[in-house]
Amino acid sequence: MELYTPEYPRGRQLIVIANDITFQMGSFGPLEDLVFLKGSQLARSLGLPRIYLSANSGARIGLADELLSKYKIAWKDSSSPQKGFEYLYVEEADYNQLNKDSENPSVKAEPVVYEGKTVYKLEAIIGQQHGLGVENLQGSGMIAGETSRAYKDIFTLTLVTCRSVGIGAYLVRLGQRVIQVDYTPIILTGAAALNKVLGRQVYASNLQLGGPRIMYHNGVSHLTASNDFNGIQETLRWLSYVPEKRDAPLPIIPSKDSIHRTVDVCIPKGAYNPRILLEGGIQDGSYKSGFFDRNSFKETLGGWAQGIVVGRARLGGIPMGVISVETRATETVLYADPANETSQEEVVKEAGQVWYPNSAFKTAQAIRDFNYGEQLPLIIFANWRGFSGGQSDMSKEVLKFGAEIVDALTDYKQPIFIYIVGELRGGAWVVVDPSINPEFMEMYSYEDARGGVLEPEGIVEIKYRTPKVINTMERLQTEYKTLLQSLEKETAESAKFEIGKKIKDLETQLLPVYQQAAVELADLHDRPSRMYSKKVIRDIVQWQDSRQYFYYRLSRRIKELAIVKDIATKASLPIQKAQKLFNEWLQEDVSKDVINHDQQFVEWIRENKNIYSEKIDQIVLQNSIEKLSAIKTGKFDAIASLLSGLSKEERKKLTEILE
Repeated sequence: MELYTPEYPRGRQLIVIANDITFQMGSFGPLEDLVFLKGSQLARSLGLPRIYLSANSGARIGLADELLSKYKIAWKDSSSPQKGFEYLYVEEADYNQLNKDSENPSVKAEPVVYEGKTVYKLEAIIGQQHGLGVENLQGSGMIAGETSRAYKDIFTLTLVTCRSVGIGAYLVRLGQRVIQVDYTPIILTGAAALNKVLGRQVYASNLQLGGPRIMYHNGVSHLTASNDFNGIQETLRWLSYVPEKRDAPLPIIPSKDSIHRTVDVCIPKGAYNPRILLEGGIQDGSYKSGFFDRNSFKETLGGWAQGIVVGRARLGGIPMGVISVETRATETVLYADPANETSQEEVVKEAGQVWYPNSAFKTAQAIRDFNYGEQLPLIIFANWRGFSGGQSDMSKEVLKFGAEIVDALTDYKQPIFIYIVGELRGGAWVVVDPSINPEFMEMYSYEDARGGVLEPEGIVEIKYRTPKVINTMERLQTEYKTLLQSLEKETAESAKFEIGKKIKDLETQLLPVYQQAAVELADLHDRPSRMYSKKVIRDIVQWQDSRQYFYYRLSRRIKELAIVKDIATKASLPIQKAQKLFNEWLQEDVSKDVINHDQQFVEWIRENKNIYSEKIDQIVLQNSIEKLSAIKTGKFDAIASLLSGLSKEERKKLTEILE
């Protein structure tokens, strides 16, 4: 397909693969598997988005039709069929007809005598038609593997427009990005088949097993749609954030929302809805603008692991992946299973600003989605107190899913900004620290954020306990110190008792205040100025000015990476060497003031981009000269290296020169 959209008015191409539910119930046979495979491989070879419209009944189930009218039954007692049978067989004439093609026999059978004549006892039915059984499962495995590879290679998205069963359900999940129309189930086994297995009428419909009520809330479906048309709209909106093909520039569109405006919404104290920071909203009785372009934020996976908010948005027209943190407590409903008479619906409450197993998994999943296929820059509005490490969460693999966040960030190939808008502590800091992927990750803090190993109260509990607090009180409180000295000198028991009572009274009055002072002391270790001094953050960014700041920082990183990739590709250099070379060029061509100021740098590079095109051409020419010199000195293996980088016309011209 070719679509003409606001982001690509000259057109963008897609590969669309769909089931035809009207042909054999949309089932996957060997030929359907092959068409699916070739379509997906074509999308990958061209680097194009692959959209799958899912409406199927899973792997095709078949019987050898040619045998249905020919097979017979060898009864244990032909006069009493109810006693059962010994085996199935075909007559000799039918056997010869079924196996007339010796290279493609329909049945495997052995001759036996039954009721005085030779018949052929069936041992296995192969069938003349290809696509009756296990070969369909082999094809299913093939397209499952292809879909997994496609997800990591190109943009994949599935719109579920009718039921998706078995391999159809796996293809949905393996493509990862899923839009599910309201009345469509995603299931492994149908309700009727499950009821037969269970021996009773447990499930009323397939929707009960895999409808949006299940799949949107377990993270399989990213979005739901009320109907097919709405599903297509959501598909197109998703595509609007995605480059037209692999490694293409981002689809940047002019923003109606000024990049120079301030972020009017304030970061509230206490629990709040994080979406208000992203897209703006009503605050103090009036609308306040948020961080991103107005109406550009689209949330996905909203029904699952609601302690994390993920989606896509635009900053000055530039698309970005977004991860934010829910500061309010959330509830997860675990539905009762009708097949288990003892199970009950359970409501699980989860605290805000904490990573649980499901929300850690959701974070890693979102990072992979933004990276693979979408190739979006990412901003994480960090505000975590840590991971939930209780026995239940440890048994639910919170450690494993937390580690997956690191795995996902390690593989990221686009700019990542970690912006601390609340607090970031302990293991939560560790899994998003820029040292994980220093080439692409940068960390920032807003002016009133906090970062540290533990919360101040926890630090005081370990490092500044009550005896130390009392020592501080003795050092700073003259009255308290005098009483202690008097107690030491006094010999009369009655006087000692009175002094001791005064000391206790003073401790009761002052200890809470000194405890607060101790917490404040610990908190002072967590301020942004210390983070900056220790070089664990790149800068302290005022929240009000953050929109403009990150727009120019992102614009700069995008332009730098584009040039570095161009150098690496054309000059056949590793990306690290290309980056080093680019940095050397900058030192030669640009003043320090411009290098250290993102907005000035963006404007300078926009006006001087041809300088680097010329420098890259010079490197390519130098490489060619070196290869020609190698040829001249008899190193003929260099010829192949030289020719591999030339077009047909260039190779022809070079051949003429050499001759």
